[in-house]
Amino acid sequence: MLVLARVLRTGARLLLCDEPTEGLSPLFVQRIGEILREVRAAGTTVLLVEQNVHFAASVADRHYLLAEGRIVEALDRDQVREREHQLLEYLGI
Repeated sequence: MLVLARVLRTGARLLLCDEPTEGLSPLFVQRIGEILREVRAAGTTVLLVEQNVHFAASVADRHYLLAEGRIVEALDRDQVREREHQLLEYLGI
């Protein structure tokens, strides 16, 4: 959370997040989600790399499924929720 705060103080218009929820307690994961939604609402673009499908679906508008370094599918939030079980299997989770 400190890293997010430091970056946001710079006035950045693009925030790149690589697995921001990894190893965090559910309470911190929830707070990170709230922060990212607030940042988006303020007009900052967020690029999120995340394996936590539940978290990603709650934060992102668009989702891209990567396999072997290539985009194999583009989904919107509703499509992710509809196919959550299938995506979890695909990710091996």
